[in-house]
Amino acid sequence: MLVTSKELLLDALKKKYAVGAFNVENMEMVIAVLNAAEEAKSPVIMQTTPGTVKYAEVDFYFANIKAAAERSSVPVVCHLDHGSSFELAVKAFHAGYTSIMIDGSKLPFEENVSLTKSVVEVCHAGNIPVEAELGRLGGKEDDLDNTKSKNPFTDPDEAAEFVEKTNCDSLAVAVGTAHGVYKGVPQINFEVLSKIHERVNIPLVLHGTSGVPDEQVTDCINLGMCKVNYATDLRIAYTHGVKEYIKGSPDGFDPKKYGAFGIEEVQKYVFQKMQLLKNQKNI
Repeated sequence: MLVTSKELLLDALKKKYAVGAFNVENMEMVIAVLNAAEEAKSPVIMQTTPGTVKYAEVDFYFANIKAAAERSSVPVVCHLDHGSSFELAVKAFHAGYTSIMIDGSKLPFEENVSLTKSVVEVCHAGNIPVEAELGRLGGKEDDLDNTKSKNPFTDPDEAAEFVEKTNCDSLAVAVGTAHGVYKGVPQINFEVLSKIHERVNIPLVLHGTSGVPDEQVTDCINLGMCKVNYATDLRIAYTHGVKEYIKGSPDGFDPKKYGAFGIEEVQKYVFQKMQLLKNQKNI
């Protein structure tokens, strides 16, 4: 069933677990994530970035996720990840996405507030929740490049003010994670996260989780992280599966056959992460 993210994340906040949010790049990855969600009996958020929707547009991805949701026994959310403009956010909203993120984190504080408020007003009119971002995650992925970010952490006082001014439904915060592939082991600043959790009463979102040790993810969930995003590792898993097929069948040419290998690898990865997230609470 296709649902919005609002009730899922509020339940996760109340019961101290997290919902996995997985970036999908093609039909095969949608199938893999759905299979894992069914196997784990877990709700799931499937999401696309601006870079992804340049490849096939929001209506194509929504159609894939909607079809998956209609045949599923678990709640499925179709989410825009890192919406880069008011126009894209509204486009995804009109396409049928059931959760919208607007990322104004590169803007000065008041401009971020203004942009986020404008998206919230449109989406709330249609009962669609909005995720916002405050603070700058490091790293680079797709069109996101925060490698030159000077302030790596979200200010807890600003976070409280931002939520009050924008009425956003969830907030992505910068606490030491990064997009893309990590060099070394990431170290999350739990002191900053704890202070944000004390000041903010809505679900928090952890971006850049691929490569973060599971024990750090667990600690984040205990401090208010209700949505945990995985993207890079799914790409790596899918590509590994395709390469394994080609290595064993160098003369193969049927996309369905190497796609099946990609599905298998992504499904295994997503299932493991879902077990981690849901085991915080029996859901």
